[in-house]
Amino acid sequence: MDLNNHHLFITFTTLLYISTTTSFPTPPPIPILPLPTTPQLHWQLSDMSLFLHFGPNTFTDSEWGSGHTDPTLFNPTALNASQWVAVANQTGFSRVVITAKHHDGFCLWPSEYTEYSVRSSLWRNGTGDVVRELANAAEGAGVGLGVYLSPWDRHEGVYGKTLEYNEYYMGQMTELLTRYGNIDEVWLDGAKGEGEKDMQYYFDNWFSLIHQLQPGAVIFSDAGPDVRWVGDEGGYASTTCWSLFNCSNAAIGNTSTSYSLGGDPLGHDWVPPECDVSIRPGWFWHPSEHPKSATELLELYYNSVGRNCLLLLNVPPNSSGLISEEDVKVLQEFSNLRKSIFSKNIAKTASVSASSTRSGNNDTRFASRLVLDEGIFTYWAPGKNRSRWEIYLDFKNFTRFNVVHIQEPIQMGQRIIKFHVDVVNEDGEWCEVVNGTTVGYRRLLRFEMVKTRALRLVIDQSRADPLVAYLGVHIDTVSVNGTIKSNTSLVSDLNGSQVLHQFVYNQTRVSSV
Repeated sequence: MDLNNHHLFITFTTLLYISTTTSFPTPPPIPILPLPTTPQLHWQLSDMSLFLHFGPNTFTDSEWGSGHTDPTLFNPTALNASQWVAVANQTGFSRVVITAKHHDGFCLWPSEYTEYSVRSSLWRNGTGDVVRELANAAEGAGVGLGVYLSPWDRHEGVYGKTLEYNEYYMGQMTELLTRYGNIDEVWLDGAKGEGEKDMQYYFDNWFSLIHQLQPGAVIFSDAGPDVRWVGDEGGYASTTCWSLFNCSNAAIGNTSTSYSLGGDPLGHDWVPPECDVSIRPGWFWHPSEHPKSATELLELYYNSVGRNCLLLLNVPPNSSGLISEEDVKVLQEFSNLRKSIFSKNIAKTASVSASSTRSGNNDTRFASRLVLDEGIFTYWAPGKNRSRWEIYLDFKNFTRFNVVHIQEPIQMGQRIIKFHVDVVNEDGEWCEVVNGTTVGYRRLLRFEMVKTRALRLVIDQSRADPLVAYLGVHIDTVSVNGTIKSNTSLVSDLNGSQVLHQFVYNQTRVSSV
């Protein structure tokens, strides 16, 4: 062999060796648009926030102030913002949102644009700043901070003069967003009382200012742009709940309730929903009112956080400036209930498998067992171009449960359109126990207590290859589930014995949650 041919032979065999011995990992599946921004993702991960309605209304036993209440009535002599934050932190709420200015126009900080503020009150001899005290307490405890600045102002004289009032409003917004450190959420609405002066709010200008001054904040309104109102103040989301949305189909103060509730599977914007509800009948503290029970709050949790929403629970400080003891007690009980149900994932006792795995079972980056890891940043991914998408849990022995917990890795987009959950009955047959539509960040499904050796999650329809970040199985002995719609024979545990039950509802065989 001459020298040139020898070199060619070496080059060829080297390339052949590289091509046959070097393997590159299969990349992750392509994200499906739209996707959450970093602030939206941070917001969603927090699950729950506390709303703090506080101001002159607290002292006048009213919900909507007139704007002419004597500011000296505001005097919360025992105010302790650290107590508010500690209550939030210790009971699982990651953020506090304060009504920095409600409709009466009274400011909980010493605004330079009005005397109708804490500066004119007796509290702290007129030198106090509620927003400052709350911001300091929140920062010290690692709790996020949000502010609500009411567009409607029943005190300010320029209200009704569009340009002048928008300048006034943006001046106050600038104060709030430049004096108090990081703001996680700016909560807005289109508040304006019936018969009030004609007023146009420059929402686009407000939104641009907020994003400029606090780029890490999300803006809430019933039309986004970052977080949307779910459409009611009852704390319940729809059973089908997309984070996808079209902001062009919505307007603040004039958005279809059904559109707000369900979102839009064809939406081009990522605008996840928030459920706001008060722990008491009113939004401000009233001495004659009492909080909901812990089990009522648990029901709200299932129907908000458990349906791809964030729960914004209003817990108003009282006239002393503290969260009332009865409210604190209920929140602690609520926290204990959640821990009793969700602190243990029964699925971790099972072996996990799937109908397929992206790039094969040897690729641990997409393995089915990753659904047991808490959080959304690891996930199971199926093989490409498959018609079956299933995850199996084999418990080996009979296992009791009545709650299933599913999460999608929403940083890759919201994908799942329809799914159901099966268990194996005593005859070794798969039986459907519950089904659902959307999943999103978190989906919690309850059903009649079952006892089974195996479970499978079947994804029936998806916008792209479905991805599952978490699969939890839990026991809830506290909450009262709705009517069970199933005639499937399941092994249930009644009074310690195994009994075969038939559940029948209008000739259907599954429960829809």
